[in-house]
Amino acid sequence: MEMLERITVFMELVLINLLLSGDNAIIIAMTARRLPLHLRRKAIWWGAAAAVLLRCVLTFGAVIILEIPFLQTAGAILLLVIAMKLMLDKPQHEAPKIGPGGLKHAVWTIVVADFVMSLDNVLAVAAIADRDIALLVIGIAMSIPIIIWGSAFIIRLMERVPGLVYAGGCLLAYTAGGMLLEDSGIAPVVAGLPEGAKQAFPFLAAATLLVVAWGARWRNSSRNA
Repeated sequence: MEMLERITVFMELVLINLLLSGDNAIIIAMTARRLPLHLRRKAIWWGAAAAVLLRCVLTFGAVIILEIPFLQTAGAILLLVIAMKLMLDKPQHEAPKIGPGGLKHAVWTIVVADFVMSLDNVLAVAAIADRDIALLVIGIAMSIPIIIWGSAFIIRLMERVPGLVYAGGCLLAYTAGGMLLEDSGIAPVVAGLPEGAKQAFPFLAAATLLVVAWGARWRNSSRNA
């Protein structure tokens, strides 16, 4: 690549990492916020390390992996389940004491969600870098501070505005809706849908999850009253 082209690609990588690392940061923040303060930093660092490691591994096989029928559908369903769980979980100051396995469970939740969300992220970065190994490494390395600092910042926001956990869950549901539409296994069904329906589906997924989460919260509050 010529110098100007490499600079342009670098700027594209900066932008795409800012956009695509946000959901990873949100899932880490929503999970880590349940932990005691002395364990949150560990969860953030382990979660960020897992996200970056997954991107390195998936970079070389992202195109093949994404072509496996119904894989993204399964990932979308799993992501919806994780988002629902995180929306219904109580933050640490409201929840009972978390045992020694709390950190391990939190990191495992982060790893699973990161795996699901890293598929599209890796494919986007690989497409922009166009097989340039140096740029691929730069693109992956740039995600580290974004995820770590972003997670810590989002946790502080959620502590001040607890309702933001619903916004985070809706964003994860929106991501899941988009993944489902891109699954090669259901491509014939998606192809027959009107363009407006395709554009509205991720929003519908987010709205549905929000209503279900609110309903579950209300039922739990009624039982405990």
